[in-house]
Amino acid sequence: MKSFVVTTLGCKVNRYESEAISEQLIDRGWHLAERGAAADLCIVNTCTVTGKAATQSRQATRRLIRDHPEALVVVTGCYAQVAPEVFLAMAGVHYVVGTSFKDQIPLLADSTTYGLAPTPLVEDLSGARPFQDLPLTRCGNRTRPFLKIQDGCNSFCSYCIIPYARGRSRSLRPELVAERIGALQASGYLEVVLCGIHVGQYGQDLEPASSLVDLLRSLDGPQSVQRLRISSIEPREVSEAMISHMAISEHLCHHLHIPLQSGDDEVLKQMHRPYGAKLYRDLILHIVEVLPEVAIGADVLVGFPGETEKAFDNTCRLIEHLPLAYLHVFPFSSQRGTLAEGLTDRVSPETIKRRCRHLRDMGQAKRMAFYERFIGTTQEVLIEGKRDRFTGCLKGFTGNYIPVHVKGDDHLFHQLVQVRLTGVDGGRVMGQCLSGHFPNQPKA
Repeated sequence: MKSFVVTTLGCKVNRYESEAISEQLIDRGWHLAERGAAADLCIVNTCTVTGKAATQSRQATRRLIRDHPEALVVVTGCYAQVAPEVFLAMAGVHYVVGTSFKDQIPLLADSTTYGLAPTPLVEDLSGARPFQDLPLTRCGNRTRPFLKIQDGCNSFCSYCIIPYARGRSRSLRPELVAERIGALQASGYLEVVLCGIHVGQYGQDLEPASSLVDLLRSLDGPQSVQRLRISSIEPREVSEAMISHMAISEHLCHHLHIPLQSGDDEVLKQMHRPYGAKLYRDLILHIVEVLPEVAIGADVLVGFPGETEKAFDNTCRLIEHLPLAYLHVFPFSSQRGTLAEGLTDRVSPETIKRRCRHLRDMGQAKRMAFYERFIGTTQEVLIEGKRDRFTGCLKGFTGNYIPVHVKGDDHLFHQLVQVRLTGVDGGRVMGQCLSGHFPNQPKA
């Protein structure tokens, strides 16, 4: 049997697509290479959302070429789409595959002939195109599988290359979403994370047009998995209808990740973000008023050109007064081909580093305060399939995204367990198992 390895960088959509490609390869007779063993095929699923991600993608490619000198090497993903020449120039790369050809990778892997020079399979993504369906029914030891329901983006924020790397927004039809979730449920999975590049635009391209709220309502029945979780969603797409549905749904987790990027109106305008600080503030306060236990996370982009100390202070003050559960903080890095590439009022690297450190400290304080709110309560925790390597405890997540560590036996892997949260120790939330629900475990 031929063996393969996959290295994945970046977002949940990339991870979903890597798992789907892996499933197709296994169905065609391939197997995952053992750790440290030479592989016949190496796939790098790249990311270019930040300069750091692009650097890591290049490093990962070179590392696989070095560690598997006889392997067929395929580079794909967003970085390969927008800058194929970077990988075409690398000795040891055989195929550079754009995002619209990922479904062809298993066919390429079975090919016994390929040229000495790398072959590009990349096309322009500016026009309309159908949703690329990569079905996934097995997720190995993953407890909370991803399901890609949307791809692409129509927003063109000034700092973001992703619309050029993924194309325009397109959606998986609702009946196929339900079919995929049904297959995952039949395999024993208890939670599915609905993900996309711009998931709030779900359904706008369909005939007849639909919406994310319509989809969520259709999935909220006995045929669904016990938990549905939404990945990152834009502020203007968290509608009153969505908030109301989340309040009554028996399946939808009380967890939202709503990017902020900046709390300064002028910076948001330069970013081409379609909202202001007041809209964001009012939205978060309203959600928490309706859903008091909800966990809301936010992305913050630090050091966008023209971000003055006053603008950064506006961001800090906004975050300080919002009931956020955590922050994801990213330093600005210029991306070739974006509008922000031409902006000259750059913030120094030292200033960006200082501001990132300050916001990450704020985010950690927010996280700990959110955890402390729930100490003494009983929560339903979905136990993951492996133990924490530091504590040796079982670990899992509540519906509102609190990571919990508990003592227990391996038979609790992949199970929903009633847990009393007992305290925070070294930044970790500890709990005591009270009871468990024991459906079939996910199939490997």
